[in-house]
Amino acid sequence: MKVKTLFFSLLILVGWLLSCAEQASQGEMLYQAYCGNCHMEDGKGLRELIPPLAGADYWVDNQDKISCIIRYGLDGAIVVNGTEYNQPMAGIKSLTEAETANIINFINQQWFPE
Repeated sequence: MKVKTLFFSLLILVGWLLSCAEQASQGEMLYQAYCGNCHMEDGKGLRELIPPLAGADYWVDNQDKISCIIRYGLDGAIVVNGTEYNQPMAGIKSLTEAETANIINFINQQWFPE
């Protein structure tokens, strides 16, 4: 009986690990497809036109707004790391909540490791 319980627990753990890896991979692919053209592959943005995501104080200070910004866009001036940016960002309404979360998780893991 203990062997069956251990085997079942191991299967659950392997499934969970594969699911996490799939979500991380999806987040990276979605970032490259939807965000990387403007915010760049390395997350450093485009000079004074497009703000960086990597190391961005705005990202850290506005975690509660990030999913809405990704989905609905952003219009108006923002200050990121002391630089003002005032280019409108189009939203990506076609993303699901899970896809949006995977992008956010990718960015958090890629450029804000704890």
